[in-house]
Amino acid sequence: MTAYETMPYHLETERLILRPWAESDATDFSELLSERGEENYTVERARKGIAGLLAGTENTRIALLPVQRRDEGDFIGYCGLIIGRSTLEEPEIAYELFRRAHNRGYATEAARAVVAAAAATGRRRLWSTVATWNAPSLRVLEKLDFVQDHRSVEENGEVVWLTRELP
Repeated sequence: MTAYETMPYHLETERLILRPWAESDATDFSELLSERGEENYTVERARKGIAGLLAGTENTRIALLPVQRRDEGDFIGYCGLIIGRSTLEEPEIAYELFRRAHNRGYATEAARAVVAAAAATGRRRLWSTVATWNAPSLRVLEKLDFVQDHRSVEENGEVVWLTRELP
């Protein structure tokens, strides 16, 4: 196992709560993933995805967490750390919110909490990979002091690789 501390699995901000996954999140998770428009994610597929995320968290001690609004208590997306295209030592930050939750600062608020949680594990750097067409996501990362490292061309188009040094 790594020398890093376990990432906190419960984070709170002024307006948001990031917490561990529950089976009851499957319907909302399915709707969120289906909102991408690429394919319909069934609730059963979402349940399997949640089980995979929980198993991954147990193995890596980092987590992708559901995001819910504090006052309303509703699931609006997820945010957290993943291995993705990176490594356990320098994981990626990832987030996705329902369209109805866009343009309210929620992604920035959640991601800021995750960056702080990553720093608390003892890690020195985070990565993020974002498609070049995703200007809103790139703006979130800019607000969090991520800087472009390089670009690559993948099956679905050009991807920007960004990094953030941690204190």
